Amino acid sequence: MGYHTAFSAARRSLTNMSPVDLLAWLAPYQFSWLAVTLLPLAALLYALGLRFAAADGEKTGFWRPFAFFLGVTLCYVVMHTRFDYYGQFLFFMHRAQHLVLHHAGALLIALGNPLRYWKRALAFPGSQAGRRVAGVLFRAVAVPARVLQHPVIGSIVFVGLIYFWLTPSVHFDAMLSHPLYLLMNWSMLIDGLLFWMVLVDPRPPREAGTPGYATRFLMILFTAVPQIVLGAYITFSRQNLYSVYSVCGRAWPIGPKIDQLYGGILTWIPPAMMEVLAALIVLSLLLRREREAGAAMSGAREKS
Repeated sequence: MGYHTAFSAARRSLTNMSPVDLLAWLAPYQFSWLAVTLLPLAALLYALGLRFAAADGEKTGFWRPFAFFLGVTLCYVVMHTRFDYYGQFLFFMHRAQHLVLHHAGALLIALGNPLRYWKRALAFPGSQAGRRVAGVLFRAVAVPARVLQHPVIGSIVFVGLIYFWLTPSVHFDAMLSHPLYLLMNWSMLIDGLLFWMVLVDPRPPREAGTPGYATRFLMILFTAVPQIVLGAYITFSRQNLYSVYSVCGRAWPIGPKIDQLYGGILTWIPPAMMEVLAALIVLSLLLRREREAGAAMSGAREKS
């Protein structure tokens, strides 16, 4: 098959799509209570937190909420629309799905600083009982989250999950078992959220108890290189590493080598670009802290 076969098939299906077809495309390929419960709930709590914060006179801005809702929307699309069908029957679409869940969508959600607004929503302003419930919930989640967000553990798990689910034998089983398939997708999304929320946390590291900026740069370097290596290996491999797509049949008329080539590129280049973007975000946070520290020192000198 030629290199443009998959894109030609996608273009034809989009061009010939009627409004009824579009609605059908938005319907889930396999219904998931997790997707229709957790993702809308996360968005609802965030919206409530924004409302409570605005009512208290806090400036919420535009870009962080925009990033959050865009990230949630992208995750929903790749998990609970017709996109999920293509993710199960084309390797490169599966890699695009995980690119959103583990990288782009998770990073966008993290940029929205969701913990701040989820806490505000769960605290039920004015209710002591609500604040106690919120405190219990967040403490219950905080212990395992702190372990997985440790710089060393978090970085190893972030890369390790990619390697684990792309081990050919593991991947074969995961694509043929719906429970394993759900576990794979949700583990990638949750791990991505935990990792990116550490890296792009806007609070000062000492105040938030998060790694310093130098450590964050090391985390980016440590996780970027293995992903590049794995993506390059898949891209240039002459073996049909993921035979499950040949067994089940592909959604579009594309050969296994081209499918694997595209999938390897999506494992290699876009994630590396996301790591570069994360490094720029961390650099901007560092520069902002230095400006604030410089302003504070200047103010102290003027007072003295």
